[in-house]
Amino acid sequence: MKKEKFHVRTRAQESSNAIERMYITMRHLFNRGFYKPMGISGETLREALLVLRPEIYGSIADEKAELEGLLYVIDRLPYGIEECRFINLTSNEGYTDSHFEVIIPSKRRRNCYRIDNEQMNIEITRGRSEIYDILTHLTFLFIESHKISKRVLIDEKGNTTRDWQKLEVAVLTEDKLTLKEREVAITHTANILGRTFEQIKLAYTKFATPQQPERFLHIIYWLGKLAIDEVVFNNKRTVTFSPVLRERLGHHIHGEMWANTIKETLEKHNLLARPIHIISANLHSVMNTLYAPLALKPTKSEKNIFVTYENLSNPENESLRKKVTVKALEQGMIFIKDTSGTNIDVQIFDTTKLDLEALDLGVKNPDADKEAPVLFVMDYAFGEQAYETIDELLKPYKSQKEDILLNVESVSIMGKAGILEGGKGDIMIPSAHIFEGTADNYPFKNELCKSDFEGEGLDVYEGTMISVLGTSLQNKDILKFFHNSTWNVIGLEMEGAHYQKAIQAASKVRRSINPEVKVRYAYYASDNPLVTGSTLASGGLGTSGVKPTYLITRKILQQIFNKSS
Repeated sequence: MKKEKFHVRTRAQESSNAIERMYITMRHLFNRGFYKPMGISGETLREALLVLRPEIYGSIADEKAELEGLLYVIDRLPYGIEECRFINLTSNEGYTDSHFEVIIPSKRRRNCYRIDNEQMNIEITRGRSEIYDILTHLTFLFIESHKISKRVLIDEKGNTTRDWQKLEVAVLTEDKLTLKEREVAITHTANILGRTFEQIKLAYTKFATPQQPERFLHIIYWLGKLAIDEVVFNNKRTVTFSPVLRERLGHHIHGEMWANTIKETLEKHNLLARPIHIISANLHSVMNTLYAPLALKPTKSEKNIFVTYENLSNPENESLRKKVTVKALEQGMIFIKDTSGTNIDVQIFDTTKLDLEALDLGVKNPDADKEAPVLFVMDYAFGEQAYETIDELLKPYKSQKEDILLNVESVSIMGKAGILEGGKGDIMIPSAHIFEGTADNYPFKNELCKSDFEGEGLDVYEGTMISVLGTSLQNKDILKFFHNSTWNVIGLEMEGAHYQKAIQAASKVRRSINPEVKVRYAYYASDNPLVTGSTLASGGLGTSGVKPTYLITRKILQQIFNKSS
């Protein structure tokens, strides 16, 4: 009798399945309108996250606390969220005109409002990706909080260990802690978290703020306290989605307002008929590349211009950055502060007001003003928001007289991404974007290529990029599968497939822009999630991000201007 073979699932397949379960569950909970993260309704999310064990969340599945992952999450959630039992996700519903003080997380542009001692409202204006991001972080946070409760609860009546009681005294005191009192509290906290005194002391400084130097103790205490209340008194934390948010999501309300403001500004300045080049990037590299040579008068050697860029990136050099900004506003830059809720500010550069030959880019001025490019630079979008904003921007402008097609000649996307071979600061040039969890893939002809960056002292990789549902939903197993498969994946990011979907819809389907529109994609590596200690949770790029940022920016601008000259 022939022996039947059974297929054993690999860790990559289990991980992929866990991501799909999380994705489906989050959509279901959103449609339902509320859920309790540590109750039955949140069980699928918790179980899937523990199966997945994302690299960014480190030791989430262990008994000991995960400190780097906790810092990563806390930086992306509103200050004080650890105290709140009720978290309400809302649309832009008028809180900006209320007495509530806006709270903006240090590493995410989103408006949040502390309603009372128990409730935090978080505005969702950037699409479903933002919801997935927040729910994943909250799931991590609450799993960590229950690790604390398990280590400090002695019995079901709520009696706690001596370590917990000492931490409570340190947190609730109104007096400033002395060095001795702080180190005593750190000792008890180390016991609670299953970490060493040295590890907690190091984490302590990373969490501290000038307003709250003891913030780490505060976060651990309130996470543990709310988890204890859940276990002992069944006072479950609850996440709700406002009716207005559920009604508005997916209808491009914020993206349409954003795009209309931009088109009205272009019309006001008589720029609609000119060749327009869209650049998605940060709001400093294009401006600095164009105006630093004029404002700061550095020497023209390439080495020194990169020193100038590094100086401009130093947080202490605000006066230098101000000089460049003033020069830019004097010579062709129009700044549009976002009021739509997208949190995407915009710069428009009228290059007729700029002497291109005075720059160090080696380009000439165009033969006629009508041929001079208009540079449209938008700050980074977030996940699905990339589709919403670009899709709306590339639609015809409905003026009072007629519908006007935008003269878009190119779309260039520069961003940070995780790399699967190489290290921080290396450059990735994609030839296609694959959308994780779907059969969607978006091949394109990239105007940028590897040879554009050779000889610059950085490693450059060409291949396919994965557009993931969230950077916090990846682990080494699934990333190794991407890297080793026939897809030739070199990195992962969150927006590429969404941008290309919008570009293809406008150029190939609706024909609202030139069908032969040129596209450029280039990313610099913010982390390598396959290397332990090199994930996003391990810290930022520092000055290592300056050179690739400006190399990509300069190459994009040179291609735009050389086409126009």
